[in-house]
Amino acid sequence: SVAGLCFPLRYIVAHCFASTNACNRKRLDLVFIIDSSRSVRPYDFEKVKEFILTILQFLDISPDVTRVGLIQYGSTVKHEFSLKTFRRKHDVERAVKRMMHLATGTMTGLAIQYALNIAFSESEGARPLSQNVPRIIMIVTDGRPQDPVAEVAAKARNSGILIFAIGVGRVDMNTLKSIGSEPHEEHVFLVANFSQIETLTSAFQTKLCAQDLCAVEKHACEQICVNTPGSYVCQCHSGYTLNQDGKTCRNKDLCKTVDHGCEHICINNDHSYVCKCHEGFVLQEDGKMCRRCTEGPIDLVFVIDGSKSLGEDNFEVVKEFVSGILDSLEISPKAARAGLLQYSSQVRTEFTLRQFSTAKDMKKAVSQMKYMGKGSMTGLALKQMFERSFTEAEGARPFSAEVPRVSIVFTDGRAQDEVSEWASKAKQNGITIYAVGIGKAIEEELLEIASEPPDKHLFYAEDFSTMGEISEKLKKRICEAGAGKEGRSPHCGSP
Repeated sequence: SVAGLCFPLRYIVAHCFASTNACNRKRLDLVFIIDSSRSVRPYDFEKVKEFILTILQFLDISPDVTRVGLIQYGSTVKHEFSLKTFRRKHDVERAVKRMMHLATGTMTGLAIQYALNIAFSESEGARPLSQNVPRIIMIVTDGRPQDPVAEVAAKARNSGILIFAIGVGRVDMNTLKSIGSEPHEEHVFLVANFSQIETLTSAFQTKLCAQDLCAVEKHACEQICVNTPGSYVCQCHSGYTLNQDGKTCRNKDLCKTVDHGCEHICINNDHSYVCKCHEGFVLQEDGKMCRRCTEGPIDLVFVIDGSKSLGEDNFEVVKEFVSGILDSLEISPKAARAGLLQYSSQVRTEFTLRQFSTAKDMKKAVSQMKYMGKGSMTGLALKQMFERSFTEAEGARPFSAEVPRVSIVFTDGRAQDEVSEWASKAKQNGITIYAVGIGKAIEEELLEIASEPPDKHLFYAEDFSTMGEISEKLKKRICEAGAGKEGRSPHCGSP
């Protein structure tokens, strides 16, 4: 037989069987996405075409009922025909038979993105979401994608598209699951080879011809109803998220949709929001109003743990934490000065109190700071902070100026040296120390490091998720310290 033109007896039998069991009047917008990479052999490519042709037999194809589109992909995407191209089943079949193998790469994510942005656009024949016509992707792939798929597949599903993922051969099951809709046992299929793909035909007839419950039931979905085999699920438009009732939607941007009461800045945070303040201000106890931080001077030195136990990801969180503290201060040579030490097996001065005169320059230096990732010599860091960081040579103002000297010491584990000696010397010499411990930090060590009373100077959290909370508390303390009197600050009044 001539490949692509003549098909075996089982296809003819399926044609006869399906014609009497068609999805009569079942409205669908169905787009096939076919892997046409070089790993798919020509013989196997013909098997995929047979599979599509068999599926077409039980569909009621016409502009008012089922519309069919087809995309094949390799290194690029080729839109063979759109949902509006053909009005009759015969024309769709002919276009499938004529489809030529691309034999290039495997850009699966690109193909899904194309389907989401173009194939399911109303201009290409997709019916409006308001009509509740099921939107379905049936994707067949035989290999590992050469581009990311999970995020774009999730976007497609969240837009109301039901995705059936069919893997052939050595396809990674986790990749298929990241593409297909849930429940995975209903939408994700893996067969050993292309000859076995035809065994899925009857399963798809059942799934595609199932009653359109979105159309016949009072589903109460606020935005989008999506048919699933024997049931339906509610979904939301882009920018919205489904509420716990599984039916209604809420805007992800809560700051725009609720009366948040934030005086300065509202920031969305998962299913809630938090209030933040402009640079030079700190959040008040109500979590909404802001007050100006001290305009009086302060010399502040950060002592940051860069040990191996911290990890690079958490080091980035610590950098954000430092930047957040800097935002709350009025940085200038006459007001707040800040320096930073990073310690591991050694101690490195990232910048001194005299090095930068703006918060912008300091935050840039923080963002460019390289993770040391070795030991944890906290005592050595405290020694350098005491002996060098608060010297006039490094930018500290003289004792006679009565400028508060403050250090924030951050650690995530037990020190490999003695901390009490140098912490005590620093405190005895007028340096106020705030100790911030995360995870495996030892309370006994934190108490040795922190100034008295510990309830005002020691902060501890089991993990990095509460760093924002600690940051806000520290900002208030430093604001008060900068005025020279913790708790009662004439400089921390209303903005």
